[in-house]
Amino acid sequence: SVGNSTYLDDHGPPPQKVLPFPSQVVYNRVGKCGSRTVVLLLRILSEKHGFNLVTSDIHNKTRLTKNEQMELIKNISTAEQPYLFTRHVHFLNFSRFGGDQPVYINIIRDPVNRFLSNYFFRRFGDWRGEQNHMIRTPSMRQEERYLDINVCILENYPECSNPRLFYIIPYFCGQHPRCREPGEWALERAKLNVNENFLLVGILEELEDVLLLLERFLPHYFKDVLSIYKNPEHRKLGNLTVTVKKTVPSPEAIQILYQRMRYEYEFYYYVKEQFHLLKRKFGLKSRVRKPRPRPEFFIPSPLETEEPIDDEEEDDEKWLEDIYKR
Repeated sequence: SVGNSTYLDDHGPPPQKVLPFPSQVVYNRVGKCGSRTVVLLLRILSEKHGFNLVTSDIHNKTRLTKNEQMELIKNISTAEQPYLFTRHVHFLNFSRFGGDQPVYINIIRDPVNRFLSNYFFRRFGDWRGEQNHMIRTPSMRQEERYLDINVCILENYPECSNPRLFYIIPYFCGQHPRCREPGEWALERAKLNVNENFLLVGILEELEDVLLLLERFLPHYFKDVLSIYKNPEHRKLGNLTVTVKKTVPSPEAIQILYQRMRYEYEFYYYVKEQFHLLKRKFGLKSRVRKPRPRPEFFIPSPLETEEPIDDEEEDDEKWLEDIYKR
């Protein structure tokens, strides 16, 4: 009878929300590569564009057991789409566990610069003052905290030698134990994953172009990202979290770091080349200083990288979000 007809009888099923493609994005951010800046931008963008930003409070667990991988993949896969999941975690192979492989994005930077940023950040934190690092690394003994970087490198302290220096590649190689051994195998697998699973791996030294390309490739996540990034309210925050007390190691020490990090550099140059090809394809000019010779015969100043908001545990971004709520 007419009186009892339902919406479905009259109209068929309610229209499905059509999701933009891709609707599953993972930013498995590499530590000390500007990801704090990007996460801040994502918070603003997710409110603006209505996607689901899924962040993690776990900052220091990048490798997972098989069970932990399955668990995390299950959790991510069931998040409401479109989602963007972000965490410091080595590449996860979703298809290995029967999940849909999401689209991956990431950003890397000059390996020696990344290492130095981390070295001083762990010791001295940033503008929030000395007590800030005491909270971050409370168990660090004074002599370790004030350990001269040259001594650390030249006398081969664990923190300044392999495998600690093999840091960026595992984020792209994955969870296999061999991904943490400095060598060709991990390097080649990382390159393969970049080609097959990453929509974009940007270079921090050219962050504005990274953001432009993200906006081009993932408009439903990153539309207007550049104008938000360049907003003067945000720009002045950039200096607040630059790591303090950096000193430049001696040329000899940097040379040794280069030797120890040669796979990291091979990967970095590979990614940089791909990134520049992509930029050319989309008509973006690279503001290139003279091309650098490879590190064996050249020592750049390790502090050339402009630091965007430095990448630290995201425990206190409340104040940043508040600025945008005004």
